[in-house]
Amino acid sequence: MWPRVNGMRALELGFPGDMRDELNALVLTGTKTATTCLLDEYAEETEGLEYVGERQALLDNEGRYVATLEFTGVEVKPFGDVTWEHARAEGEGDASLEAWCDVHRRFWDRAGTPVDDHTVVVCLAFRVAEGG
Repeated sequence: MWPRVNGMRALELGFPGDMRDELNALVLTGTKTATTCLLDEYAEETEGLEYVGERQALLDNEGRYVATLEFTGVEVKPFGDVTWEHARAEGEGDASLEAWCDVHRRFWDRAGTPVDDHTVVVCLAFRVAEGG
């Protein structure tokens, strides 16, 4: 199960350390308004999908509350069907959809879960509702 903070499910972006610090900073400045997760992780964690209007607590490297995110979009689709619009909304500076795909494949490879175009992902859009 995911941690709970202030009665909400919690979201921890990327790997702990510099990556999480950088991603959280992008969220807090409004540059990052989307993220992508593997559908299989929900089953492994026995968690349901997010839903539009749900709020989650964004956490830092020490598991401390950073901000409240409100989900504005939830789409389940194959990795190969992720749009440039969604990839660009992740705000991580990728110059193209192909670059975004490469970065995400390397991330999930490093996490021990290789992905291909048929791997099902959850594309989440959000806004900062409180904090930051």
